[in-house]
Amino acid sequence: MTQRSFARRRLIGAAAAVGGAALLAPLGGTAAAAQPTGSPWPAGFPLPDGFRPEGITIGSEPYAYVGSIAHGAVLRVSLATGRGRIVVPGLGPDHPVIGLKTDSRGRLFLCGGVSREIRIADVRTGRITKTFTVGTDRTMVNDVILTPGAAWFTDSFHPQLYRLALGRDGEPGDEVTTLPLSGDWAQGPALTANGITPTPDGRALLVVNSFVNGGGLMRVDPDTGVARAVDLGPTRLPNGDGLLLLGRTLHAVQNRQNAIDVLELDDAGTRGTAITRITAPDRFRVPTTAAVWQDRIYLPNARFDVAQPTPETDYDVVSVERVRDAGA
Repeated sequence: MTQRSFARRRLIGAAAAVGGAALLAPLGGTAAAAQPTGSPWPAGFPLPDGFRPEGITIGSEPYAYVGSIAHGAVLRVSLATGRGRIVVPGLGPDHPVIGLKTDSRGRLFLCGGVSREIRIADVRTGRITKTFTVGTDRTMVNDVILTPGAAWFTDSFHPQLYRLALGRDGEPGDEVTTLPLSGDWAQGPALTANGITPTPDGRALLVVNSFVNGGGLMRVDPDTGVARAVDLGPTRLPNGDGLLLLGRTLHAVQNRQNAIDVLELDDAGTRGTAITRITAPDRFRVPTTAAVWQDRIYLPNARFDVAQPTPETDYDVVSVERVRDAGA
């Protein structure tokens, strides 16, 4: 795609995103259109044709980093302008990027999907500084979260997490350890574990399990791997994907449902109550993960409903207004 066509699609995509309204559906109530924030920044932006996004992360500056399933590149996009450029070159279709997170020192932690790779990249140079190969046959390194002492990665096809220790300044260690999951965890016949985030009190991990009890969350002890099902009442997450925790408010993306389920958690992450569902019928096209900047949540449209993506398939990132709670 030429720079001219990319710029043209950027303007068209931004205009369409501003024009579309997200719907907040309170429990027992009627969906109401979310009010625009009045920001001059675009509410969304296109990605290069054929990019095939899945993960998104935003750090301490207003730039989104989006990974490519198609070729493993990472695109950095200014939230203020919607303009972007590749900052980490792709290694090819056998080395995709699924989930990713950035830290405050210019590192990107990349999930390599079925390549079984965990990669660390320097956004300033574009270099891959470390690569780890984990798991066994059929491993899929799906999502990642950074905690004060470690980076944690999910494996969608095996009941285990991967832990990469982080030093005092966040520098990654030289070894990845495997944490087997037990307790209430049960592995489904297909993709099971997906998004991951700490509990509000930071003492445990929450992991999407798309199989147990029709889909939900598991609270995992990071020392033992013992998992306990989180009580979400009647809420189910059969298509649960990325998780975004803001205070005690959890935004759980349900990709093929084209929705974000918003739940209020207790501090320990043992219980959650659904407070609303966000939909955007004119803009959501199978969103997968979420990242926040100020009052907006940004989501890439992965378009997993397209059976055979081509180099001409169009993709974009859209945003909706965040839902706040007293602890956010």
